[in-house]
Amino acid sequence: MNDVLKAHVEDRVLEVTLDRPPANAIDLATSRAMGEVFATFRDDPELRVAIVRTEGDKFFCAGWDLKAAAEGAAIQGEYGVGGFGGLQELPGLNKPVIAAVHGMAVGGGFELALSCDLIYASATSTFGLPEINAGTLADAATIKLPKRMPYHVAMELLLTGRWMPAEEAARWGLVNEVVPDGEAVRARAWETARLLASGPPLVFAAIKETARAAESLGFQEALDLVTSSRLPTVATLYSSEDGVEGFRAFAEKRPPVWKGR
Repeated sequence: MNDVLKAHVEDRVLEVTLDRPPANAIDLATSRAMGEVFATFRDDPELRVAIVRTEGDKFFCAGWDLKAAAEGAAIQGEYGVGGFGGLQELPGLNKPVIAAVHGMAVGGGFELALSCDLIYASATSTFGLPEINAGTLADAATIKLPKRMPYHVAMELLLTGRWMPAEEAARWGLVNEVVPDGEAVRARAWETARLLASGPPLVFAAIKETARAAESLGFQEALDLVTSSRLPTVATLYSSEDGVEGFRAFAEKRPPVWKGR
């Protein structure tokens, strides 16, 4: 795509690589470009799963580009269609996204990983929210972290800015799995991505929309949305060919063939 963002497509999987040395920090232009990439992924029926990774061994992503800010770039400028990093505010993204974290995930880089559905990390990866030391708010992380891990642990990260190693992040359920190194984390992400790409895309879409809707609703209200097919992805699934393919495949003793329709 360009020198900063690289795309690789294979087996219906889109791998997006951020390569912006030395720290893979994200400025406004990069954020807007990332949003365009992920919006294209969202809208392309041939693409089923995305992997987000970065180049380099030291940083997964340092978050907001402080050098650009020091040179006058507005922190509250136009981040693009998906918000900061192209993912966390992208509407209607109903496909699985996997983060392959290697190195330090700092501030907005940590938030970029949190915007994904699955997170794999290398053993040397670390996660931190140093915004407190700069007198500012890690806004997305402040909203998300207390829902992803025990409240008191999340608040410790937010209030102190301390670093959390990958093994501890896994212990709190913040990452799915820790693997030895950067090569292994990429391989693990691809292994899962291929598995998901072979699965039922309409079901994945319904899972993601249902989970988003349920965040702000009580159990019964959320369940009523699903059972009444008031969520668009659920309505599509229940009226689709794929909606009965699994049952047919079981009865016919064959693997299901998912068509996404």
